[in-house]
Amino acid sequence: MKLTLGFSPCPNDTFIFDALIHHKIDTEGLDFEVFYDDVETLNQKAFRGELDITKLSYHAFAYVVEEYVLLDAGSALGFGVGPLLITKKDFGDFSNLKSQISNLIIGIPGKYTTANFLLGLALPQATNKQEMVFSEIEDALLEEKIDVGLIIHENRFTYQNKGLKKIIDLGDYWEKQTGCAIPLGGIVANRKLPIDVRQKINRILKKSVEFAFANPKSGLEFIRSHAQEMSEEVMYKHIELYVNKYSLDLGKEGRKAINLLFDTAREKGIIPEIKEEIFLNP
Repeated sequence: MKLTLGFSPCPNDTFIFDALIHHKIDTEGLDFEVFYDDVETLNQKAFRGELDITKLSYHAFAYVVEEYVLLDAGSALGFGVGPLLITKKDFGDFSNLKSQISNLIIGIPGKYTTANFLLGLALPQATNKQEMVFSEIEDALLEEKIDVGLIIHENRFTYQNKGLKKIIDLGDYWEKQTGCAIPLGGIVANRKLPIDVRQKINRILKKSVEFAFANPKSGLEFIRSHAQEMSEEVMYKHIELYVNKYSLDLGKEGRKAINLLFDTAREKGIIPEIKEEIFLNP
């Protein structure tokens, strides 16, 4: 059985999926046609129901719960992993920025990213947003096309080398507000697939993560081939940041954090009411 699968070319995703797509583990008769896209493109594909299995941001997942169910394996949650708001200019402290933010142009990595959701929680008055591919935000700041940038992924490790400054870590903001890990992205399966197939996907994805943890350098060439001008050190820093126990299994803590994220977003009118069970159950 061949299934369509979408994930990003970022090291955390290629690390997780390497063993699965290259049959380093038993895939239980499943094969995959793989699509590599940035997270917002994957979000849009999910809105159109194009893929059988896909990575997407938790913010976007709230809009496709009727079409997709969340797998227990493969998620990116954690502490100290949130998106950063950065700038080239000097706006002073955070409270000073808040008074100016409605007049500033903010580069964001996509409307339906969890990063943008967190920005809305911390700075609801930040409305002048410009969507762009996440990897273009630093250059847009340097060229002063935008005033503030919301960065994700490996840009956490590169912005300071370019003379850019952090204003606030939105993951840290969430953690202080809730005490929970921040849910960034998850892996979902199309509800049109038979339940036994969805469970099989979850099983083999967990095996793929386990294989990656046991053999961290096994997928090095594959990871490097998709990493954008990243050194091996930065690639593995990226992986260590986003791949952890929640990537193996959400568990009670992970599910609690996701439910809290959705409950908070619904209360603030950021996402619609969710009527489906969001988690894959045995």
